[in-house]
Amino acid sequence: MESRRLAILCSHLNPAAPYPARDSILRVSDCNSSGEEKVESSNLQNDCVFCKIVRGESPCLKLYEDDMCLCILDTSPLIHGHSLIIPKLHYPTLEETPPSVVAAMCSKVPLISNAIVKATDSDSFNLLVNNGAAAGQVIFHTHIHIIPRKEHDCLWTSESLHRHTMKLDKEASELASRVREQLCRRLPEEQLVQPS
Repeated sequence: MESRRLAILCSHLNPAAPYPARDSILRVSDCNSSGEEKVESSNLQNDCVFCKIVRGESPCLKLYEDDMCLCILDTSPLIHGHSLIIPKLHYPTLEETPPSVVAAMCSKVPLISNAIVKATDSDSFNLLVNNGAAAGQVIFHTHIHIIPRKEHDCLWTSESLHRHTMKLDKEASELASRVREQLCRRLPEEQLVQPS
């Protein structure tokens, strides 16, 4: 246990790559156990189960770790091998997570998911982010679920639902326009798709 804490502490003191710039708007927790540089915020981060895991204060079964994120087995799995990729810094939602952190997490998906699929003798996997309470997010520390799947495992009840073909009508066109309008507020003009 002591060597594990030392390894985590060393990864914080001497990371292989710099952490992303800290935006004062974001609620960021260093998740470090030294207590030297605390970010002022609510006590939610002190109570965040993922922050406690990163600090070495809560047990976990770690599958992978680098300077930006770690992957652990979910303690309440939907299926054998259900795992979580979590950033080492505290971001409550995907919108509040810097793109560089999301990219670091996502870049590990092929490596980790392949290992999980092989280790569980699965056929494939689902990649899932529950973002916000209405979407089922329970722990408000951004994380990605890797859920190994086997044919006919009947994990999702929605798999039995019949999907409907989208009608290319006025309602669909208006939805696309509203989404593009929201994107215009956030993206440089050269990245936007012009309606055809």
